[in-house]
Amino acid sequence: MLIAFSVAPSGTGRADGSVHDAVAAAVAVVRASGLPHRTTSMFTELEGEWDEVFAVVKAATEAVLPFGSRVSLVLKADIRPGYTGELDAKVERLEAAIERQDDSA
Repeated sequence: MLIAFSVAPSGTGRADGSVHDAVAAAVAVVRASGLPHRTTSMFTELEGEWDEVFAVVKAATEAVLPFGSRVSLVLKADIRPGYTGELDAKVERLEAAIERQDDSA
């Protein structure tokens, strides 16, 4: 399964509203997990089996808790049994489709 998630604190008391330190703590958990992952400016994508992926999301959320009075978690899952390596394969198929469209234009 693929999970795209974003976790961030609110009520941080920071005048600039920045949450980068909290997000860094969450990303450190993801990186330590050893699971395939990718972090972008808005989400972290993670690939693995149901229990291991959700254990990482839980630990990443818990890593953010000390940074504010509450935590927001946004999560999207692509559950496709029998498929692995989709973190990169989905993007590769998309790029190939775009290239075919560009070639036919």
